[in-house]
Order: sequence, then structure tokens, then C-alpha cells
Amino acid sequence: MLPVTTSRPSLSVVIPVYNGAASLSALCERLLAVLRPIGAPFEVILVNDGSRDRSWRIIQDLAAGHPQIVGIDLMRNYGQHNALLCGIQAARHDVIVTMDDDLQQPPEEIPALLTKLDEGEGYDVVYGTPVRERHGFWRNAASRFTKATLLTILGAEVAPLVSAFRAFRVTVKPAFADYHSPLPNVDVLLTWATTRFAAVSVRRDPRVDGSSHYRLRSLVRHTLNMLTGFSIVPLQLATLTGFVFTLFGIGVFVYVVGRYLVTGVSVPGFPFLASIIAILSGAQLFALGIIGEYLGRMYLRAMARPAYLVRTTVDARSDR
Repeated sequence: MLPVTTSRPSLSVVIPVYNGAASLSALCERLLAVLRPIGAPFEVILVNDGSRDRSWRIIQDLAAGHPQIVGIDLMRNYGQHNALLCGIQAARHDVIVTMDDDLQQPPEEIPALLTKLDEGEGYDVVYGTPVRERHGFWRNAASRFTKATLLTILGAEVAPLVSAFRAFRVTVKPAFADYHSPLPNVDVLLTWATTRFAAVSVRRDPRVDGSSHYRLRSLVRHTLNMLTGFSIVPLQLATLTGFVFTLFGIGVFVYVVGRYLVTGVSVPGFPFLASIIAILSGAQLFALGIIGEYLGRMYLRAMARPAYLVRTTVDARSDR
């Protein structure tokens, strides 16, 4: 545990909540037990992301009983990163910590993140990387695929560290201030602000209740959003595909003409022609699909669709 001192930076803990009624009370109790001894001002921001259970009622009760807890109720379910963006933009303190609501990331590990944040010359972002992932085979495979995607966007140094358990300085918050796309990604936005990243190994506990809300389909969709929202790699892939098949077409043409000149016999017609058309049509549709994904995201931004809308806020802070 960190020693009690008034020189510690103030702290905002941002937690997106989705159907977390079973764990919220225990989570906040443990958080308060960890944060109070630090001896610096703090707040816990619980962002209800369209939960279908009693999460918002519990958040209201927690905020009423503890002035350090702030509740934000979103109009509907926007997604984890949208809820995080809302909480980060509402945070007031020097250091922002983000974590999940399922108690898999123990609040008792927060001091380790803060200590690393102040280590040496200091980092701007510290990830709490779990010692051991507790997911099924397909979820782990999808997570590895997502990190491989991040590798193409963020770079080799950052991608392996990425976790939902983060601590970062308020100095990187401007990267979030004017971001209004409906498809945000917190980790990519952090790389827009700084290159000073680090990680510490943390314990990962079993879920208190239920199963992860991130299904394979959700992770694939999230990965696609990252690729087409923050990277031009798919467009470069489409260009490369077009170039390769152009060379392929030239090769086929040379083969057909060469065979006729050498043997006097042309290549048999329909099967050969149908195969070539199918291959080239598939490549064209692939490239058009990638371009369509980019156009779709440009369309969403042109509509100025908000990343989130707030229904109501419960905030008992005296200095707000």
C-alpha cells in the first residue's frame, strides 16, 4: 500500500458499468479502502452504459452515501470505450485510472500502477497487464488477434502492454477533449498524446458473476473499427491486392499468348475463363468492401453522431 502523504497527485477512477449490479457494492467498498489511505483527493466515476439490471439504482445509492462517488447514466448502451470516453472527459484530477466493473482487476493493484507512473523520469501511461488471462480458448484467440491489430496501429512497444486496467496523467487528456467520433478507442487516443508507456504485472481474479460481455463477435467488430477508424493499413492491403492481381493477369495473358505461339493451341475456354473471372471479381469485391468500410466511417463522422449522450448525473462533490 502507498504511504499516506499529501504530496500524492489527486486521482480519478473511471469505471464503465454494464450489468454490474452483482459486483458494484463490493468494488466501491474495496476502492474506498485502497484510495483513502493514499492521502490525496480522489473521485470514483461510475458510468452506467445502458445496463439492463439494477446497476443504476445501486450507483445512485453509492453516490448518495459517498461524496467521492459520481454516477453518470448514459441514454443507452454505447460501448465500453464510449463510456470510458465519457468518464475521462468528466474526470477532474491529476491521474486517471480506468478499470472494469467485474472485480477481475483488483483495486488493491492500483498503488502498483501509481508507483510505476512515478518511476524514474516518469511515464505518462501505465498498463496493468494480467499475469494470467482467465478466458476461454476463443476469447483468448480473439484477444490475441485484437492485439495483433493494435500492433499495426500502435507499434510493437505498446500493443503487447494494452489492458483495460490503465493509469495515465491528466496531461494526455487533451487527446480526448475534442474527439467526437462514435467509434472511439482509448488506447489509440493515448498514443496520439504520448510515447511514454510502461506496464506492471497485476493479479487477475475470477469474475464475481456472469461471463464477459465481450463475445467473439464483439471483439471482431471492435478490431475492424480500430483498423478502419485509426489506420490506413486495409487501404494499403487493397492496393497491394490490386497490384498482385494485375501482375497475375499479365502472367495469364503471357501464358495464353505464349502457348498459342509455341503449340498453336489456345487454352481451353470456359473453365479457365470462369476461374480467372472468379478470382479477379473476388479481389475487386474485397477492395470495394474495404473502401466501403472507410466510407461508412466517414459517413458516421459527417452526421456528427455523438459518442455518447448523458441522461443524468449524480454528483455530490462540494466543489463541482
